[in-house]
Amino acid sequence: MILMGVAGCGKSSVGEALAQQLGVPYRDGDDLHPAANVAKMRAGAPLTDEDRWPWLDLVAAELAAHAPLIIGCSALKRAYRDRLRAGAGGPLRFVFLDGSRELIAARMGARQGHYMPLSLLDSQFAALEPPGPEEALRVSIDQPLAGLVAEIVHGLSSTLSPDLPAG
Repeated sequence: MILMGVAGCGKSSVGEALAQQLGVPYRDGDDLHPAANVAKMRAGAPLTDEDRWPWLDLVAAELAAHAPLIIGCSALKRAYRDRLRAGAGGPLRFVFLDGSRELIAARMGARQGHYMPLSLLDSQFAALEPPGPEEALRVSIDQPLAGLVAEIVHGLSSTLSPDLPAG
C-alpha cells in the first residue's frame, strides 16, 4: 500500500499509525531519496521528473522485496503511480491523503527537522494529478489521526490483499 499526497499531508504519521493498526511494517519513502534529491529540496529547488524516476524505482523495489508493506510516497502524477505499480511486483493500493493547501502549509510550518521547505509546497500542488476513485482511496486529512486511520481501514476492508491483515 502506498500512502500518497503532497509534502506535509501526514504520510509518515498516518503510515506509522496504520502500521500499528494493521500489523504491517511502514517505510517512509523520503528515506529512499538519493542524497542529490535531498540536497536539491533542502536548497528550495523542486524535483523534476528526471530526479524522481530513480527514487520511484527504489520505492517500487522496496515494495517488491518486503511486501506486505505500507510506504509513504508522494506519487504525485499518474505516470509515477503507473511506474510504482509496474515495479512493485504485485497488487498495489494507493491511499490519497487529501487536504487543502492552507491546512498542509500550517502543518509544514509546525514540523521540525524535515528537509522539505514550505517554499516547495506550491510546486507539489502544481505537480499533483489527483487520482480518481478507480485509482485510489481518497481520504480527507482534516480530522484526527485516529479517525483518519479508521476511515482508511474501513475503506480498504473489502479490497485488502489476502496477505494484508484487516486489523
